[in-house]
Amino acid sequence: MAEENLVPTAENTLKIIELLLDQPEGLSPQEMLPHLAIPRSTLFLLLRTLKTLGYVEQLERRGRYRLGQRLASWRLAQPSPAAHDLLSAFYQEAGRTARSESLALVTLSGGQCLVLAQVESVQAVRSVLTPGKLYADLEAARMVLANPPDAQTRANGYTLAARGESLDLALPVCRDGRQAHAALVLSAPRFRRPPEMLLEEELDELRRSAAHISYQLGAVIYAPYQEQSEPRVERKRSLEPKEIQAFLQGPWAARLACVRPDGHPHVIPVWQEWDGEAFLMIAWAGSQWSAFVLNNPSVSLTVDEPWPPLRRVVVRGRAEQVSLSESKLEGLVERLTRRYLGQPSFGLTGQIGQVFRVAPESLSGYQGLPGGEAGG
Repeated sequence: MAEENLVPTAENTLKIIELLLDQPEGLSPQEMLPHLAIPRSTLFLLLRTLKTLGYVEQLERRGRYRLGQRLASWRLAQPSPAAHDLLSAFYQEAGRTARSESLALVTLSGGQCLVLAQVESVQAVRSVLTPGKLYADLEAARMVLANPPDAQTRANGYTLAARGESLDLALPVCRDGRQAHAALVLSAPRFRRPPEMLLEEELDELRRSAAHISYQLGAVIYAPYQEQSEPRVERKRSLEPKEIQAFLQGPWAARLACVRPDGHPHVIPVWQEWDGEAFLMIAWAGSQWSAFVLNNPSVSLTVDEPWPPLRRVVVRGRAEQVSLSESKLEGLVERLTRRYLGQPSFGLTGQIGQVFRVAPESLSGYQGLPGGEAGG
């Protein structure tokens, strides 16, 4: 090929790659041509070459072109800023709680499932997915990422599927709260638990994790596959005791209301840990509210989520300062930082001023709004 033709050819080849990286569902030659300064015949020559090398593939004869297996791996090697946000949210959530099974973040690439990241189970026998690898048989992730999903996936909001000796439970991660952009996949050896037990023990926590990642990416709701016109807020109802217990284990800060010496109310967000009988709260050194509470221990707490299903717990009680041994204080701070930050405490124990305990005199839990739509 003449030297003067090499640079335009290279430029257009790279442009084709960029177009396909931006459109993983594929493009037709007619859709590519407006972005390229080449004739149709040259485009087909370049596509045929890329296809032979494995960088692109064609869905069917005369069909759309999409990422091939070799090209798909570039997405992991050079993640976009949005991918960085997704990975950061995943690792923060994965570090928030101990997991009994391996947890992976998956997206579609070239019609296959690309594993972006994974946190392996610590168990001796575990199911493992390889980051950077494309899987054609990761059916659970493929089904939640399908557009549109099948009726059962849409109704359930998840998919459970067998893969060899593993069971994969997948839920969608939705930047906009509705459309699946990635899948959160919990993978477990099939011998460990039957499917119904895996769902009973893991589904609720995995759904909370998928929602938390979605919220960190900007979603204001977590309602996978629902249309805008669908009802999404339930009528107000009381939470059952077990629902309250489960909700209070989530990464929700509490809003503490106490009274200033001048009689005015003072409200501040605090980290809290509920042990089933009382709340433990830490006051950072120099916090004003700790002095207010020592002066007047009558307080109230509100723990809530700002998106549907709009659960909340309201508490009244008296705050009591407690002394913890160094090891117990370190354990509390470690649990709280992992819960709220998804990472170790990094020596934050020395910044704690006081620890308070609030045993509820009254505790109520609710979900939804007065006048909300049932079944949202």
